[in-house]
Amino acid sequence: MPTASVTVTAERAGPARRWIPRLLAAVTGAGLALAFPAVNAWWWAWSGLVPFLLLVAGAGTFREAGWRSWWASAGFFGTLHHWVLPFLGVFWPLALLVLGLVWVPFGLVAYGLLRRLTPLRTAAALLVLPSVWVAVEALRSWRHLGGTWGLLGSSQWQARPVLGLAALGGVWLISFALVAVNSGLAIAVLPKAGRRVRLAGGGAAVALAALAVCSGLVRPEPVVTGVMRVAGVQPGPVPGPERRVATHLRLTGEIAGRDPDVVVWGQSSVALDPARRPDVDRLLRRAAAETGADLLVNVDAADSSGRISKSARQYTPDGVVDVYVKRRLVPFGEYVPLRPVLGWIAGHTEAAEEDRVAGAGPAVFDVAGRRVGPLISYESTFPDLRRDLARRGVDLTITQGSLTTFHGSWAHAQQASFEALRAVESGRPAVLVEMDGTSSVFDARGGRLAWFPPEFRGAFVVDVPLSAEETPYLRLGDWVPALAGGIALGAGAVAAARRLTGRSRGQVPR
Repeated sequence: MPTASVTVTAERAGPARRWIPRLLAAVTGAGLALAFPAVNAWWWAWSGLVPFLLLVAGAGTFREAGWRSWWASAGFFGTLHHWVLPFLGVFWPLALLVLGLVWVPFGLVAYGLLRRLTPLRTAAALLVLPSVWVAVEALRSWRHLGGTWGLLGSSQWQARPVLGLAALGGVWLISFALVAVNSGLAIAVLPKAGRRVRLAGGGAAVALAALAVCSGLVRPEPVVTGVMRVAGVQPGPVPGPERRVATHLRLTGEIAGRDPDVVVWGQSSVALDPARRPDVDRLLRRAAAETGADLLVNVDAADSSGRISKSARQYTPDGVVDVYVKRRLVPFGEYVPLRPVLGWIAGHTEAAEEDRVAGAGPAVFDVAGRRVGPLISYESTFPDLRRDLARRGVDLTITQGSLTTFHGSWAHAQQASFEALRAVESGRPAVLVEMDGTSSVFDARGGRLAWFPPEFRGAFVVDVPLSAEETPYLRLGDWVPALAGGIALGAGAVAAARRLTGRSRGQVPR
């Protein structure tokens, strides 16, 4: 009887020993999401991965490490993107299931390196772990998979010294530095690590953090080449296309006499086709004449052929002088990938009932003698689009946005924060004007010039200092993801070779 009792107790304790660490992993993932807007505990990103790495290192098997990684990833993305889950309808559990897979490769590599630490494995962990993390971030940032929303490096948008890394290697280099520091700290506190290994891990973490901060502090200030006065209109959610245009026009009228160089409306501000509505076209031209500035509106309506696109249109008193059509569309939000196969999803979610038409290429607007690069909402998450505009010689980038669907959520602050990173990466000031959301303006160093939260209703005018810095990231492009991918593949090849060697000797890795 005593033997049977012990057996039953062990069987009951087994699931508990598995599930408690898994749930703790979910909590650690959710906690890391607090480093991002709207909570903005950016400092937590420097150590928030440590609890997860400790849980993975003690998993005991690769299988358990994978499970703990899945729970941590689901906790992270479920918290960071909780505002979008209700719009997925019955498919939100499936979405969370897929998002949970994102951290699994990183978790498996972390277990392989941290379970039995040696000086060689310590050095490898400090290089391979951030490389795997960045490689996975780059892969999941493919535009058809949702873009770069939630990259670890983007949590540092308020940390001005650290932002300097973005000028060197984009948001990717910030992510690399954060994971490297977290890896060093985890090594420093691993229970089974030797004293020399712990000291090496802790010392590396401190050195890397100091290097990251100093890289921003030593950067010289850019040369200011001029000032552009940008006006924005943020009316909040306004139902009905006629009423929406009327509200924008009324607020635009309040700007008259303040001498703006350009007046910007947000995404979908004009839900009518001015080409088919001469009365609307006349009102827009009149608004440009009364303010004495070019008017950048955003048309989201079907044209004469029935096709729908989202386009930025530059109005003067004489009419439209330039047009930019949105190129990067939101998967399921503005089009359904493989609609013949997946179109049925639209009937069960908030997915687009009709696909928008994507634009063919970038555009540069000539505004008040300056070159302006237009982008539209979701496109602000992509570093390559901003880099392309900077290479074309723009003085300023302007993004038209709107997050009416996610009104009152974390999405507002998250999108607004991207502009700080894009400004530093491109060496150009960045402006975001939201119809409903958080409008923001940043100088070329990521310094916040203006921040208008969703509660703000009205028009604003901001003097934006112009500068054009040729950043290393602008010249070299995505060299960090490329290097990280090479390191990750090289480490994988070495691990595979060691595994084959171990099997030939009769050893089975756990």
